[in-house]
Amino acid sequence: MTNSRKALVLGASGGIGGETAAALVRHGWQVIAMARDTTRRGRGGAEHYAGIEWVKGDAMVAADTLRAAKGVDVIVHAVNPPGYHNWRGLVLPMVDNSIAAAKQVGARIVVPGGLYNYGYDAFPLVREDAPQHPVTEKGRIRAALDLRLKAGSRDGAPALMVCFGDFFGPVPGGNWFEAMVKPGTRAASITYPGKKGVGHSWAYLPDAGEAIARLLDREDELADFDRFNFEGIWDPDGTAMIDAIKVGLGRPEIKVKPLPWWLLGVAGLVQETPREIWKMRYLWRHPVRLDNRKLVAFLGEEPHTLLREAVRRTLAGLHIR
Repeated sequence: MTNSRKALVLGASGGIGGETAAALVRHGWQVIAMARDTTRRGRGGAEHYAGIEWVKGDAMVAADTLRAAKGVDVIVHAVNPPGYHNWRGLVLPMVDNSIAAAKQVGARIVVPGGLYNYGYDAFPLVREDAPQHPVTEKGRIRAALDLRLKAGSRDGAPALMVCFGDFFGPVPGGNWFEAMVKPGTRAASITYPGKKGVGHSWAYLPDAGEAIARLLDREDELADFDRFNFEGIWDPDGTAMIDAIKVGLGRPEIKVKPLPWWLLGVAGLVQETPREIWKMRYLWRHPVRLDNRKLVAFLGEEPHTLLREAVRRTLAGLHIR
């Protein structure tokens, strides 16, 4: 596929940013990735980032984002503070900079989203038009980000939001899968965060990046503000992911342990990251599934790798044995 269009990806050294950048390259886009340290291009290896032009810049600095965005058609805003650090001080200023740059250069802004925006009234099957009544501070920040994207789309910065479940994939990214089985080790056990019998939504990162690339290939058919849900892999009761890991490891006897949420709660009294993780426990205690009928109607299908194959590739990529 050939494509003369150009995209700026913020957060290309992370999971969804890196996979989206790689997918856009496959689809023929010219891709620029902005990072504070261009010598650290994630952990996917040189082949994973082939074809991407890297420029130095900080998403918290408006001038950096604008400079990197010159001449682009799309800004993929896939940057988030690592370890849930200082969301209040970082998340909205960064997206404000991306919206401002999109307005000035005439680009569409694309944001990968999740479930934080939604409260219990949107469960168990979340539609694109579901009410946003978040139950956490991070959720309220994401809902505010959503409102800023909508406002920007009415003022010269069209926006695309694609919502996903929990990411996992063969490139390390600090996600829940890596909390279940530790990368770079022989797994002693599987630590499962969910409540027994409760369904959970997963998004295999290569499929997620491919979905965004396919949507952007038809960018001229999108609304000024458009939102799509990506269903990904639905595990009806939590056992499918566990069984896939057992099969991928070739160790059906491996023990499964519950995540000690209480310990995160105690650690959270003095540390920010465990405190913010603990606040997300409600998404593991209630079944939450994304309704992808709009995406399937638009694209014809959702990119989908079977769970066992996705887990096999992920275990290999993360060097888990």
